Amino acid sequence: MSSAESPGRTADKSPRQQVDRLLVGLRWRRLEEPLGFIKVLQWLFAIFAFGSCGSYSGETGATVRCNNEAKDVSSIIVLFGYPFRLHRVQYEMPLCDDDSTSKTMHLMGDFSAPAEFFVTLGIFSFFYTMAALVLYLRFHNLYTENRRFPLVDFCVTVSFTFFWLVAAAAWGKGLTDVKGATRPSSLTAAMSVCHGEEAVCSAGATPSMGLANISVLFGFINFFLWAGNCWFVFKETPWHGQGQDQGQGPSQESAAEQGAVEKQ
Repeated sequence: MSSAESPGRTADKSPRQQVDRLLVGLRWRRLEEPLGFIKVLQWLFAIFAFGSCGSYSGETGATVRCNNEAKDVSSIIVLFGYPFRLHRVQYEMPLCDDDSTSKTMHLMGDFSAPAEFFVTLGIFSFFYTMAALVLYLRFHNLYTENRRFPLVDFCVTVSFTFFWLVAAAAWGKGLTDVKGATRPSSLTAAMSVCHGEEAVCSAGATPSMGLANISVLFGFINFFLWAGNCWFVFKETPWHGQGQDQGQGPSQESAAEQGAVEKQ
C-alpha cells in the first residue's frame, strides 16, 4: 500500500514544490529599486485606466408634456456606456398626435475609436508590465547579462510613453464630445416634438461623468509613469555605459599627459 500511495503523493507534491521554488526564486528586493517599483505602479494604474473607462455606464433623459389632455407626461431615459457608439443607442420620442404614440430616435455620434484605443492600450500595458516584473524578479541575471533585453525594454517603454500621451489626449477629447452629445439639452434639441407648440420639454438630470473623468486622469498618470521610467530603463542599456566611457576617456588621457609632463 505504501509503495502504491507514494507515486500519488509525489505527484501531488510536485506542483506545490514547483510553486514554492518559483516563489523562493523571486527577489522581492528588486521592488525597492526604481526600475521595479515604477513597474508595479504602471501595472496598477493600467488596471485603473482600462477598468474605469471600460466599466463606465450612464444615463440621460428628459420629460415631454403634451398640451393635449389625452396624453400624460412622458419620461425619456436613455442608457449609454462603453464603447460609446451613441448612434446605436435608441430611445422612444413621444408624439402628441392622436394617430401615433412614439417614434424611434438615436443619439448622435460614434466615439468608440478613442475609447477602445484607450482600453486596449491599458490591457497591453497590464500584460507587458506583468511580464516585465516576472523578468525583473525571477530572471534578473538574464536581464543584466543579455544586452538585448534592456534595449527591447527601453524601446517598448518609449513606445508606450508616446501611445499613452496620444490615448489620454484622444480620449479626453472624445469624452468632451460624449458629454456634449449626452447632455439633456442636446436630447431635447434633437426631438422635433420639442420644437413646436404642441408640447413642453424639460431637460433631465445631467449624466454623472465622474468615473469617465477619472479614467482620463489615470491615462495621463500612466504617461508620466512611463516617461519617468524611460531614464531608469535607459541606464540599464549599453548606450548609457558607452556614454560614460566616452566621457571618462578624454579625462583619463588628459591625466596621463599631465603626469608625463610633470615627470619631464
